[in-house]
Amino acid sequence: MLKTKNNLINIAYTLEGNQNNPVLVFSNSLGTNHTMWDGQCEILKENYFIVRYDTRGHGESDVPNTPSSIEELGNDVLNLMDELGIATFHFCGLSIGGLTGQWLGLNAQNRLEKLIIANTAMKIGAFENWNDRIETVRENGLSSIIEGTRKIWFSKSFAETKPPLVNTILDDFIKTPIEGYISCCAVVRDADFTNQIEKITTPTLIFTGTNDIITTVLDGIEMTKKIKNSEMVELNAAHISNIEDGHLFTTKLLKFLKK
Repeated sequence: MLKTKNNLINIAYTLEGNQNNPVLVFSNSLGTNHTMWDGQCEILKENYFIVRYDTRGHGESDVPNTPSSIEELGNDVLNLMDELGIATFHFCGLSIGGLTGQWLGLNAQNRLEKLIIANTAMKIGAFENWNDRIETVRENGLSSIIEGTRKIWFSKSFAETKPPLVNTILDDFIKTPIEGYISCCAVVRDADFTNQIEKITTPTLIFTGTNDIITTVLDGIEMTKKIKNSEMVELNAAHISNIEDGHLFTTKLLKFLKK
């Protein structure tokens, strides 16, 4: 992977496709890395110049020494785009990546062509629950929450029929640096766009999962109501919908981008 050179936090990234095509940026969820988008990129790289990066504290990106903020995650994207000489781009993020997308939609609308936010919400979870998770992981490591994560990320039927795929993704989860994970837990804990999201004007596609118990279909409906130029797609999936219902995710994403 390549790495940014000028940031205080260096971000690892990959480039795929023809650089003369429209730019599409993918942002991973908490506890994953850029490879979660492999299924989408195999198809989309034919028509888009794809930038995938590891969110700070994840994959091969640097691990911050302190809790991060959603503003820092958003600026990581903008700094990377500046370094690559990319003025405008499409952005697709899932979960914490969706929070990053909302921040960009509010603070960098002039840089966005289209916005895709998946399995996310204006506010994800309760403040106290995130603090509890941070303490659990700090004391007992990520292995202590792996089974709970499996149940949140994937529906029972998918986990039972696709065990090698699910286990590969959870193996990456375990490899996430603990301080990086904790730092981004703080991001999700503190980010709240409830009173701002209606200011987003970028054309927006919102993905939800029927079996997602963390960022629910109702969360998606509320975002769709508030973002005027938006539409929602409900997938037969839990939280990591782009993998569990990958074909429909990619099909709907491509259709939206081509509009």
